[in-house]
Amino acid sequence: MKRNYKILFLVLLMAVTSCSFTAKQFNDPNKDKLLIDLITYVLEKGHYDAKTIDDSFSKEVYKDYLAAIDPLKRFFYAEDFAEFSKFEDQIDDQIKNKELSFFDITHSRLQERMAEVRGIYKEILAEPFDFSEEEDINTNYEEVEYVDSRADLKERWRKQLKFSSLGNFYDLKNDQKKQLENTPDMEVKTDTELEVEARNSVLTSMDEYFDFSEDLERKDYFTVYINAIVEEFDPHTFYFAPQDKDRFDIAMSGKLEGIGARLQKKSDDITIMEVISGGPAWLSDKLHEGDVIIKVKQENEKEPVSIIGMRLDDAVNLIKGPKGSKVTLTLKKKVLGNIEDVTITRDVVELEETYAKSAKVEKDGKTFGLINLPKFYFNMEDYSERNAASDVKEEIIRLKKEGMEGLVLDLRNNGGGSLKTVVDIAGLFIEKGPIVQVKSKMEGQEVLEDRDPSIVWDGPLVILVNELSASASEILAAAMQDYKRAIIIGSKQTYGKGTVQNVIDLNTTVRSNEYGDLGALKLTTQKFYRVNGGSTQLEGVKSDIVIPDRYSYIDIGEKDYDNPLPWDQIAAAKYKPWNGYVDFNVTIENSRERMKDNQQLNLIAENAKWVKEQRNNEVYSLNFNNYQAQRENLEDEAKKYDAISNYTSNLTYNSLPYEMEMYKSDTILKEKRDRWHTSLTGDVYVEEAINVLDDIQLNNIKKRKFATIKN
Repeated sequence: MKRNYKILFLVLLMAVTSCSFTAKQFNDPNKDKLLIDLITYVLEKGHYDAKTIDDSFSKEVYKDYLAAIDPLKRFFYAEDFAEFSKFEDQIDDQIKNKELSFFDITHSRLQERMAEVRGIYKEILAEPFDFSEEEDINTNYEEVEYVDSRADLKERWRKQLKFSSLGNFYDLKNDQKKQLENTPDMEVKTDTELEVEARNSVLTSMDEYFDFSEDLERKDYFTVYINAIVEEFDPHTFYFAPQDKDRFDIAMSGKLEGIGARLQKKSDDITIMEVISGGPAWLSDKLHEGDVIIKVKQENEKEPVSIIGMRLDDAVNLIKGPKGSKVTLTLKKKVLGNIEDVTITRDVVELEETYAKSAKVEKDGKTFGLINLPKFYFNMEDYSERNAASDVKEEIIRLKKEGMEGLVLDLRNNGGGSLKTVVDIAGLFIEKGPIVQVKSKMEGQEVLEDRDPSIVWDGPLVILVNELSASASEILAAAMQDYKRAIIIGSKQTYGKGTVQNVIDLNTTVRSNEYGDLGALKLTTQKFYRVNGGSTQLEGVKSDIVIPDRYSYIDIGEKDYDNPLPWDQIAAAKYKPWNGYVDFNVTIENSRERMKDNQQLNLIAENAKWVKEQRNNEVYSLNFNNYQAQRENLEDEAKKYDAISNYTSNLTYNSLPYEMEMYKSDTILKEKRDRWHTSLTGDVYVEEAINVLDDIQLNNIKKRKFATIKN
């Protein structure tokens, strides 16, 4: 069945937005009310499984919103909570009537309490802490109640600030002890001096936190409120304020137009945290980490604009801009402290860590290939531009030229992306056939197929996954598993996200919009299913070969969220399993047997259990001697897991020739690849994947007469 790929892959529900959504008039003069009315209407009409907005819905929004704005219960009083509680079952009515009184009262009260707390924490941190007192702190903030008085609020803050200072104090004492071992004649600070230093460090952190909070505007908090509403529909429905939508587009495409520098606000300064390799700032060699940007001037302006004290988002908006335009930055240089003007021509900046990268792996005279794919990226405006599928295809062709005998595709920590790239990547490994089934509220059930009979790689294939492999990663792993085309190695199951989201530009749904950018809504509109009919929702993809990892005992999957859509299944599509392997199941069993005696994996499993136990600890002593004993005991226990990071395999990793040529002019890229290769030598999961490929290679391929693409 032919699929309208524009609906699926270019993330605008044009059929919906041009017909159903615009049938309603949105004429409220208040932008916030307009957003509430617009978003709830879109949810009702477009969500795959729209919820009824009633009293029960209201109670969940109420609970989640308060938890979002005061998660540690360190701002609001019990009397505030009592005042808010009258709205607990009225938010549904407020939504329908476009009333904002609940948001208004909570927002204004939060601002009052934050101003009050700013005085409280400064008052507390002005006095020394007594670390000899016998007291403790419970960090399970979900179970604590709101405080009744300012004295109680101050006491809650005192314990939290003391806990932070105690940790700093312990670290400072330990650092000094280690320094004394190397420099016995150094000047030793007293405990009193160290306590002051520890406390001042916490004061600096708190000042930075509240400076950041003061930069937040009403619209930022209103975004939190909107998302408390929309996330009740499911965990992946989300409202993007205009700035957040820009970040989402950048993340999905892996590129932006600007100068190529990551910025951070420290106090009132906008500081360069990283210069992106290959970008305009990097090519100029005039901007460096630690430089402070003081002013920004566009090429058509006479006077620069000071950005000292400006919101980070506003400063970024001034600095970034379209390709080919020029911007002049006034910098305070980190090294000499001198002031310098630097003019940079903006360009397209590719975020290299977003893109697929490959390595050649050598083992016992054999060559294997490894492709790491961080996400299924694509350009939202033009799919024909750089995307994950075209990059993976190119890396495979390059690896084949190096004599690759087996391929590992690493999808660990890959949270997904474009559905079309999944279909295209899967098609690189099979002749043709269905890849995924999609069920839509509006358009029913459809099958997305690879129709290209050519195969780019017909050799042994292993796919690596873990608990954070989600959505598109799960589709690809599931398809290759159902076809028996690849062996899946990794966690017991993947993330379990079996839903498809489309991003709707809210500006297209309103006629004569006079309020500026309204942002966008990421909306769950479809569920996807394996070709065998099963859903990956909640259950994920179960690995053929299960390997323990650090997430093994931590609840991080879809099933651990509030409001996930349920698991279900549909009829299987017509597909023919791949028959290219001999003793496919024997290879899997050999790997399982091999891992039983793998000390590194057994140690990782033991460490995962230990980490889970530590996460369950919620009560900590604020007495230094007790705290020290607890920390030292933990550090002693942790030492036995040092071997995990010290592990080294006997595999050799190298870049491909095209990258080695790039190293001549891009030393930063070389450093990044060297670090990646070093980490790979200690990666037991990749090592086992190569072992499995080696087994398959020994078993041979039954037939090597598949259609292959011409290189």
